[in-house]
Amino acid sequence: MSYQHILLVTDLMSDADLVAQKAKRIVENRPNAKLSVLHIVKDTMVGFGYELVPASSLYDQIDDERCQEARAKLAQFLERNDLHAVNSEVTTAISNSEGIVNYCHKHDVDLLVIGRHERHGLVAWLSGATADNILPNVPCDSLVVRLDKPVTK
Repeated sequence: MSYQHILLVTDLMSDADLVAQKAKRIVENRPNAKLSVLHIVKDTMVGFGYELVPASSLYDQIDDERCQEARAKLAQFLERNDLHAVNSEVTTAISNSEGIVNYCHKHDVDLLVIGRHERHGLVAWLSGATADNILPNVPCDSLVVRLDKPVTK
């Protein structure tokens, strides 16, 4: 398949470089492809009675500090991996899954590249992996890079 728009999704953890290098090799082998890089900051939720509302819909700057910190880390990530993205973005979303799926639909992504940590026991049962949650909902091909174990930021 001739991929034109490749999206690398990163959690900016210490093993994200492994995923970045896979995406970089794919882009290098497709001269007409453009690379976008996305990092999701989970939206702060505000309770109103029985409802939870994303704070970003109420106040423009509620997550600004966390987003600024993430943008700085993303810039370091891009430089460290020598990635030449036409678009690198930090955005807020209610969940990582929702943010990724929305981005893919909105920006006509052909290939999604994402890492997946192994999860076991109660953690796997309660939360699942972001990759597992998005695969049925993204409108494009996906490359899921298996990462050995969860790591710290």
